[in-house]
Amino acid sequence: MTALRDILYKVHITSTSGDMNVEVSSIFFDSRKGKPQSMFIAIKGLQSDGHQFIGQAINLGATVIVCEKLPEDISERVTYVTVKSSAHSLGIIASNFYGNPSAKLKLVGVTGTNGKTTVATLLYKLYSSMGFRCGMLSTVVNRIVDRDIPATHTTPDPLQINQLLVQMLEAGCTHCFMEVSSHAVDQGRIEGLNFSGALFTNITHDHLDYHRTFESYIRAKKGFFDGLSSGAFALVNVDDKRGMVMLQNTKAKKYTFGLKKPADFKGKIITNSIEGLELEIGERHVWFKLIGDFNAYNLLTVYGAACLLGEDSETILMKLSALTGASGRFELVLPGSRFTAIVDYAHTPDALKNVLETIEHFRSGNEQVIAVVGCGGNRDKTKRPLMAAIACKYSNKIIFTSDNPRDEDPMEIIREMQTGVSPSDVRKTLVMVDREEAIKTACMLAKDKDIILVAGKGHETYQEIKGVKHAFDDHEVLERMMKMFAS
Repeated sequence: MTALRDILYKVHITSTSGDMNVEVSSIFFDSRKGKPQSMFIAIKGLQSDGHQFIGQAINLGATVIVCEKLPEDISERVTYVTVKSSAHSLGIIASNFYGNPSAKLKLVGVTGTNGKTTVATLLYKLYSSMGFRCGMLSTVVNRIVDRDIPATHTTPDPLQINQLLVQMLEAGCTHCFMEVSSHAVDQGRIEGLNFSGALFTNITHDHLDYHRTFESYIRAKKGFFDGLSSGAFALVNVDDKRGMVMLQNTKAKKYTFGLKKPADFKGKIITNSIEGLELEIGERHVWFKLIGDFNAYNLLTVYGAACLLGEDSETILMKLSALTGASGRFELVLPGSRFTAIVDYAHTPDALKNVLETIEHFRSGNEQVIAVVGCGGNRDKTKRPLMAAIACKYSNKIIFTSDNPRDEDPMEIIREMQTGVSPSDVRKTLVMVDREEAIKTACMLAKDKDIILVAGKGHETYQEIKGVKHAFDDHEVLERMMKMFAS
């Protein structure tokens, strides 16, 4: 039980009614999860408005209601607190209720269109290899030391975040590395958290289905940095033209990394091959297992963050050189086969371009590049023709297929992709809505030394169709088909 006055510390309150000394046993914002002596926070969401379910929450035992507008029916046994924004208040309330766990460890957030998962994963692996007990909140999985907890969102809701942070502290964690999505910033999911550092990888067109404009998307990312304290650090990619924008209004200590422009953490690519990367960092030449220019940036991000957290640079580079990246990120399938096969999460135009440019770099000239590409449903439609055009530019054969169509018709998604295909490239394209058949066809078409890229899903082990998640793992399907066509 926690006193209401303590829970409301730093919350922007506009009015109160009832007993402010009441004790609260739990907090909820899903009206179906009420308990006796609980607090219900009524949030206006994209699909529903929690204010409509205040009565239901009270019937389930809520004795405190936090809302933006008072209901018509006021119960004398309930305390009402009105706030400017229920969604943003939830984060502060959750942090207060759980004893501000983010202030008791080193919490580092990673934001950007591409690279968040790889950077968070590498930081988790790096610190684990150095003997620290740490946690991770990511698109792929939430992790507490060596215990995995399935992830449903890139950034969990504030109650989940604080609950997980408490569990991390109970497990002896000293660090947590967390992906911070633009949705999370906009929806107030990171409110109340005490970040030790914030990292910015890059920004390209994505999530315009939600943010509507690219400028709104940038503002959401920048909002993360605007909210940092003076005791935190902010590390951004200076080679990205929006990198310095992120630093404009932050109170945090400002740092940069990059490969092209002068930076606090400067790197240079010496060797870039299918086996890995050799980078010059400072005056040291270091070999890494990760592949591609984009991973050179990810490695610099991790190196810079670890330095700013106070670790020894020599130790960082030694440990980092031994690590592999995140699952489904430029992941080679059955290396040593008669053709090269790669699974990658690339689901934005820029990410797909990065991966295909990396493949182009490795080509000797004669081998074909066969790309299996789709676009997700209920997501930014403007990127569909762009991704098709990029696939055509860098590939010899392209198979357009289904990729988590969600509530949309997968064939209609493909038709929208095809508008980006020039008349001269039409002959290079095939359409196979069935994703397994598309991967099978790519393997049938592949000759010795050819390169297959299966893009879009990466680590995901499902296909989401009409609200149902069907088991589907690109890596597993590709491996099975490669064995079938091995000779």
